[in-house]
Amino acid sequence: MIRLAIVDDDALVRMGLRLILGGEKDIQIVGEAGNGAEAERLAGEVDVMLMDIRMPVQDGLLTTERLMAGDYADSLAIIVLTTFEADELVMRALRAGAAGFLLKDTSPDRLISAIHAVAAGEPMLSPAITRRLISTATTSITTSPVDPAAAALLASLTEREREVAVEIARGLTNAEIGDGLFMSVATVKATVTRIFQKINSTNRVQLAMLVRDAGLL
Repeated sequence: MIRLAIVDDDALVRMGLRLILGGEKDIQIVGEAGNGAEAERLAGEVDVMLMDIRMPVQDGLLTTERLMAGDYADSLAIIVLTTFEADELVMRALRAGAAGFLLKDTSPDRLISAIHAVAAGEPMLSPAITRRLISTATTSITTSPVDPAAAALLASLTEREREVAVEIARGLTNAEIGDGLFMSVATVKATVTRIFQKINSTNRVQLAMLVRDAGLL
């Protein structure tokens, strides 16, 4: 059972999320909060938080930073759920330790999948945001010197894993990678998991930057 908290200052948004998620047998909504300060008091009771950004008293990004820098970094996964998709907000959320970043117009099915994913330790970003961040992370690649540390880290990958890593850095989804490299989606997912384990990361944007720094693009 995934214990969930909904953090948003808009009561209508909280009610809508309760209606969407209330019927899921393996998701239990155990608390709600209207600001980040209230959310901190729920942190020890939940596995996943849906976190709004702009709230009174204490915003969602500061709350995420505080929770992930404290005692809950290993027991709590935070999905930032917002109407704002500015790159700087996404990057700040990722740096703070958020496991996911989704827009509020995300479909119910994808939201539910994201909750399951982050509860299992997997990151979740909306495809549009992932593509844009990867594009930003890999700009000016022709003028960037090769980082020996990044090159050494990626040298630990197999040839197939490096191929998948490069395709991730180009912004491709798992399905697109599978089509291009003649792999099943399940095999791509397993390969991505191995890559993340080897480079000690669970973030496609971080991997894209590593590929860039290693001179593989």
